[in-house]
Amino acid sequence: MSLRHAVLGLLADHPASGYDLLRTFQTSLANVWPATQSQLYTELNRLAEADLVTVAAEGPRGRKEYAITEAGRTELLHWLTEVEPQRNRRSDALLRVFFLNQVDPERARAYLEREGAVAAERHEGLRQLERSVDWDSGGDLAFYGRLTLEWGLRFTRMQQEWAVWAAEHLRDRTPGDAGRP
Repeated sequence: MSLRHAVLGLLADHPASGYDLLRTFQTSLANVWPATQSQLYTELNRLAEADLVTVAAEGPRGRKEYAITEAGRTELLHWLTEVEPQRNRRSDALLRVFFLNQVDPERARAYLEREGAVAAERHEGLRQLERSVDWDSGGDLAFYGRLTLEWGLRFTRMQQEWAVWAAEHLRDRTPGDAGRP
């Protein structure tokens, strides 16, 4: 996924200003695809130059409301249906687990417990988001946003459960043991 497609997806639902888009990123998409203000406005300019969005209205203080063009809809549909998603397999956190034998068991357990705590914090943050949104009145974006949120809730819960499991198995392990935990 790219920022380009995130912006096109939001504008496909309804026109919005850069500020409105940034708020949406900060309140929901940040959990999937974060973006800064400068990244977002740079991307809006690129999309306009490529005729994928247009300025639909201008307001006071230079406020611009952007709308997706037919070319933008075509690009979004192409990306949604024909481009295979990237399924990242790299994990800095799990790479470290491979090499925890390089530290004493207490430090290794502390690392795993910290990973569990981080997952628990992220899970609670998603729970707060879940409670703060009126999922029934937000239309299609709210419906599909709720599906995405559920993935995050399940994923963070799994990360937390795995970290507890791994720390327990490390606690029961005698250094030099071979085989499965």
